[in-house]
Amino acid sequence: MDIEAKRQFVQQLRERFEKSKIVIVTDYKGIGVGTMTELRRKLREANVEYEVVKNTMLRLASDGTGVAPIQGFFKGPNAIALSYDDPVAPAKVLTEFAKANEKLEIKIGVLNGKVLDLASIKALSSLPSREELLATVLSAMIAVPTSLVRALSDVPRRMLNVLQAIKEQKEKQAA
Repeated sequence: MDIEAKRQFVQQLRERFEKSKIVIVTDYKGIGVGTMTELRRKLREANVEYEVVKNTMLRLASDGTGVAPIQGFFKGPNAIALSYDDPVAPAKVLTEFAKANEKLEIKIGVLNGKVLDLASIKALSSLPSREELLATVLSAMIAVPTSLVRALSDVPRRMLNVLQAIKEQKEKQAA
């Protein structure tokens, strides 16, 4: 890669850092090609970018972004996971994958400019995904009007039952 290509790559990486909601840095040392391919596939399915980047380029690209506080962790072989939509998705995939593959080490992360240690990333991975949260909110929003309609439609039905009972009682008395 010539110097101009490196500058362009650093600029693009800086833009990706600025757009991303979460960045997680991992150490992939000792992971085989097949295992790494499987990890990339799982992350891609969750709409997460995963890329091995040289530390120098990581440092240059992170200057002036929300990722700058973790520059001290850019040592050794690093790969970064970036998500632009759901901050829970990369944490979930990487945490689950690290349980099965001890060689994958989650180093540190940044969520909207705030540094996340390993414990915070694991806690984040236990949260429901964005889609699950939206489904929960939607079901709650649907349940309230439905209950109101049921309650309001129940009043005339009960009134009708009372009138029917009075009619039957009067018919018995008349007979």
